[in-house]
Amino acid sequence: MTLTPNPVLKKLGLADDDRVAIIHTDDIGMCQASVEAFADLNEVGIISSGAVMVPCPWFLHTAEYMRQHTGVDLGVHLTLTSEWKTYRWGPVSTRDPASGMLDAEGYFHHSSAAAQEHGDPAAVEAELTAQVQKALEAGITPTHVDTHMGAVAHPKFMSIYIQLALKFHLPPMIFRLDEAGWRAAGLDAELAAMAAALVQQLEESGLPLLDMLGGMHLDNPENRMERIKKALAELKPGITHFIIHPSKDTPELRAITPDWQCRVADFNTFMNEEIRRYIKDIGLHVIGYRALKDLMPAA
Repeated sequence: MTLTPNPVLKKLGLADDDRVAIIHTDDIGMCQASVEAFADLNEVGIISSGAVMVPCPWFLHTAEYMRQHTGVDLGVHLTLTSEWKTYRWGPVSTRDPASGMLDAEGYFHHSSAAAQEHGDPAAVEAELTAQVQKALEAGITPTHVDTHMGAVAHPKFMSIYIQLALKFHLPPMIFRLDEAGWRAAGLDAELAAMAAALVQQLEESGLPLLDMLGGMHLDNPENRMERIKKALAELKPGITHFIIHPSKDTPELRAITPDWQCRVADFNTFMNEEIRRYIKDIGLHVIGYRALKDLMPAA
């Protein structure tokens, strides 16, 4: 459940009942396969944005690509977790266990719940700031910030996340849900009321917000084209952050994650001209985060 029609739609020259999607490629830089897929999709596929994981091993490869393709829409996928069993990464700002960001192996925690439970807010603020600064120093001009595995979506970290976005003048991935919408998303009554009030405050300040989170789960690679078509057709009016995880099929990817087939299927589907035609046929508008960045209120 959302609020009244998103005022961003009219600012973009669209109608209140238009359906808009940011086709967003997550986890760029997590591995080589993600960077190569992102490059190909930017050249000939249909995506409109992505986000880079600064602490990951292939961040530098992503930065090199971005220095050569400065107009590409890429944000920072703020990272506080390292989910895989034998392929790990950790903070760029510290290795101090007192930060609460490190697990017993010395990497980020495997889960968002653990990151939220143990992370010291001051240390997390320093880490997230360092990730954006490292992207900037590497020659990337981010278009937005969002969150890996939803780790910042917690009362301990949300104000840090918002202030970081404002500091760097970047639109954050935040959804304009009312109390019922936040309850449906899993928040208790008290937190839902706080979240709804925060959304109203941010929107009144002119911050461009999103309406819904959509995308493809990494649970079933079969019939990916038809399942993606169905997901896109069912999008509601407003702006949806539509997540995919495209990667090329490589030995490295297969060794990292058991869901590699879904990631490869996402890549193949969004490289297929059929999906571009389908998006046009159903009247879905595709935008990137750069359009929202242009609407950020003056500092």
